[in-house]
Amino acid sequence: MTHSIQADSGWRVWWQLTRPHTLTASFAPVFLGTMIAIHYTALNWTLFLAMLIASLLIQAATNMFNEYYDYARGLDTEESIGIGGAIVRNGVSPKTVLGLAFLLYAISAVLGLYIAASTSWWLLAVGGIGMLVGYFYTGGPYPIAYTPLGELFSGLFMGFLIVIVAFYIQTEAITSTAVMLAVPSTLLVAAIMMANNIRDMVGDKKSGRRTLAILAGRPAAVTIFMWFFILSYAWIILLVLLGIVTPWALLVLLSVIKPLKVIMTFKRYTEPMQVMPAMKDTGITNTLFNFLLAIGLLVDYFLS
Repeated sequence: MTHSIQADSGWRVWWQLTRPHTLTASFAPVFLGTMIAIHYTALNWTLFLAMLIASLLIQAATNMFNEYYDYARGLDTEESIGIGGAIVRNGVSPKTVLGLAFLLYAISAVLGLYIAASTSWWLLAVGGIGMLVGYFYTGGPYPIAYTPLGELFSGLFMGFLIVIVAFYIQTEAITSTAVMLAVPSTLLVAAIMMANNIRDMVGDKKSGRRTLAILAGRPAAVTIFMWFFILSYAWIILLVLLGIVTPWALLVLLSVIKPLKVIMTFKRYTEPMQVMPAMKDTGITNTLFNFLLAIGLLVDYFLS
């Protein structure tokens, strides 16, 4: 199957380099963690903004590390599907991409210092580990993305941990409710990584990667992918039935049409270009789910 690829120009090069469609994976859990915290304390909006910006910068930098190291290892070409393309299509210097990624890390580190000084210095260690995971996801001699652990690490650090830290910086505590409400975010971020790995199975296998999707095989990988969605929605329904969270949390069900379309697409099509819309909808599902859950918690706060 052939396809046309057009290079970006001007500011679009730098915007696409951040892979903007992935940035909601950082925004959504920060917002959710903050809306959980509103039930416990008055919100510090400065800390919220600092956390949000730092998370977005780390996500963007991680994407740039991905682009740099995939190029350095010869995995990306002008015909590659789904990459930012700043190096192979738009002629941006690889050193520039790497340098910009470290610059974003440096800015996020400064924001991290402010957050830690305002709350707990232990957060420097937590943030540092998160940044190391972001770098070693595709960097270093043994990239996490090349192993079956990609979904686990991305889910824990981009989904679960961000929700908990966003909650902690407001309350300086960790509650069982916050932990339970962070579970779907963990699963949905893992789903984003799984969707990417299912799409790229053929190329990844040729390059020597051993992702979960490759080890499981495509049919089983799509089934695992589907269960990430099922468990996310079932978990919230269970928490509501047990009286742990407000029935307003069921607003997440308004987003269920997206994962249904995603699974149908992955079951029907196998070509990378054919499943690209489903890739986008997987990210949108993560955003909508966490946003609707957060809105449900906010509504409950104002009505209680």
